Amino acid sequence: LKSVFNQSYKNFKLIIVCDNIYKKDLENIKIFLKKKNYFKKFNIKIIENKKNFGAGESRNIAIRESNSKYIAFLDSDDIWFKNKLKIQIDFMEKNNVVFSHTSYNIINANNQIVSSRLVKKKIIFQDLIKSCDIGLSTVILKSSLLNKNKLLFPRIKTKEDYVLWLKIIKKIKTIRGINNKLTYYRKTKGSL
Repeated sequence: LKSVFNQSYKNFKLIIVCDNIYKKDLENIKIFLKKKNYFKKFNIKIIENKKNFGAGESRNIAIRESNSKYIAFLDSDDIWFKNKLKIQIDFMEKNNVVFSHTSYNIINANNQIVSSRLVKKKIIFQDLIKSCDIGLSTVILKSSLLNKNKLLFPRIKTKEDYVLWLKIIKKIKTIRGINNKLTYYRKTKGSL
């Protein structure tokens, strides 16, 4: 959350979907947001799932709730660089891009960089079907892309983002990459 509020690009709506059965986590989030006065500074909506739906359906809930031109994703354990939104949205506007992603650093539980992923400037279906190095927290896409094509994350436990990216690339033919590390992707034991 801190990495969202520290963005140089400030024109955003934050939708937090809590899919966690541990109510303490949600309470800690609310306390953090109130303590820092973020509710007054930013447009924030919190949605608490009545039951555990999983990552894909939780993201779909947020997508349906969004009315923004762009949608960006951030998993709860990942971190955005300060200029991520600005750089990426400027790139998308300038180049009329509907889906973009960026290079990223992979960090461990102690915030130490253990590796990184560099992206290609363009990915086509034949590239993506072989391997998916698109980090979910690096993605920004136009909401119209999802709405027009009735695309959502599938209800599967893992790789739901990969399945959606495959569906999207069949529609748009090319996914654009920005070879600039703008996200820390956290890899920990037991993480999906």
